[in-house]
Amino acid sequence: MDPLGARSQFIDVQTLPSWDQPQQGDEPDSSKTSQQLYKDRDTGSPFPFREHINKKVVLFNGNVALLNCTAIVNTSNEALIDKNPISDSIHLHAGPELKEELLKLKSCRTGEVKMTKGFNLAARFIVHTVGPKYKARYRTAAESSLYSCYRNVMQLAKEQALVSVGFCGINLPKRGYPMEDATHIALRTVRRFLENHGETIETVVFAVTDLEEPVYKKLLPLYFPRSVEEEHRSLPLIPADIGNSEGEPVVPERQIRISEKPGFHEDSEEDDLKKDLSFVGSHAFARMEGDVDKQRKLILQGQMSEAAQHKQHQRNYNRWLCRARAEDLSDIAALKALYQTGVDICGRTVMVLVGRNIPVAQIDIEKALLYFIHVMDHIVVKEYVLVYFHTLTGEHNHLDSDFLKKLYDIVDGKYKKNLQAFYFVHPTFRSKVSTWFFTTFNVSGLKDKVHHVENLQQLFTCILPEQIDMPRFVLEYDARV
Repeated sequence: MDPLGARSQFIDVQTLPSWDQPQQGDEPDSSKTSQQLYKDRDTGSPFPFREHINKKVVLFNGNVALLNCTAIVNTSNEALIDKNPISDSIHLHAGPELKEELLKLKSCRTGEVKMTKGFNLAARFIVHTVGPKYKARYRTAAESSLYSCYRNVMQLAKEQALVSVGFCGINLPKRGYPMEDATHIALRTVRRFLENHGETIETVVFAVTDLEEPVYKKLLPLYFPRSVEEEHRSLPLIPADIGNSEGEPVVPERQIRISEKPGFHEDSEEDDLKKDLSFVGSHAFARMEGDVDKQRKLILQGQMSEAAQHKQHQRNYNRWLCRARAEDLSDIAALKALYQTGVDICGRTVMVLVGRNIPVAQIDIEKALLYFIHVMDHIVVKEYVLVYFHTLTGEHNHLDSDFLKKLYDIVDGKYKKNLQAFYFVHPTFRSKVSTWFFTTFNVSGLKDKVHHVENLQQLFTCILPEQIDMPRFVLEYDARV
């Protein structure tokens, strides 16, 4: 207990500003330019502006152990004896009784939660959870486990009538989980729970470190927009994979699609008769496919229907996508040849491809293909544009036309449909000729989307300078030439 008259080191969460009260420098941009850009767009954001939800959220840069709330979260290992800065601080302030209590609990599995008293803490309870160890090849399992951590904490808060909860960053650096990916899961899980089941929860505090704070400030507007303008502006930045209605990661190829009563439709009114009859035969059993080898033989003989060919192509793409998610592609990512930047003047996502950073003769081309699919799969579900910097490329940077044709044939239809423009920056005469031949004879539907851009000033008429991150050598070359 603090000496009489001494200021308590604990922080009452009720005194902290909620997310609906932006701090200086955090105010949403409501300029005329922003409003004009989005006023005609039907956003359909999956995370719309909700003031009553924002009032429940607090971003706090500080020690979670010092929060005076109903419960705080401790991140530990399976034996509940992990040594990390967060856990050490909680143990220090809670006192030795906490260690004795944890010895009685013995263990906690990854993704699960266990609750103890707060002892000497200001918080009445401590919710202990175990975050996953991250490996790229087991990414889906790690996402599901981290989702379970946040979801189970929130579920426990609801069941035990915990009015306020203080979260630490469950994903510890030593467990290897990419900070930004983990933050996406944390924010979307809490957002979904608050809007679906959060009636009794009054406050959720995200207690962050100096390293985590910029990431949370960057991503919070995506899931908790503070105005309609911020909702519109954040829409292009929301990942394609936002999970199901509870925020849980979904793997489409693992979903079981068997209707409860195949061929039966609940609405049976006479005026819906045609709709009911059309439903017959649309269930999973009626869509069962024949032997795959026979289908391939029919394709070779030119006897397979267009719909069947589309299904075959979709299965092939899904196989490539599964491989891309399972393999370690860090060596390709280190080249920084493909990355996402801002949005163009129409609000469409901009992807950048840097030709000079592709050492074609030295890299595994198949891994490069897998990396492209891995990066682009969640981008291409919405309209996007590609900017290719041909600046200072040499013979060793030029991708073979056969490789490009293979890539074009493998990718899903949404890649081609949602690609709105391909900006070819600093083209040479030879590259212009090659592009013309490729788009005329090898692929269809791409020619009209290719725009040769001679200098950056032309590019900036389509994409504002602050919305595109480009290598320094591109700027230097453009200024020189």
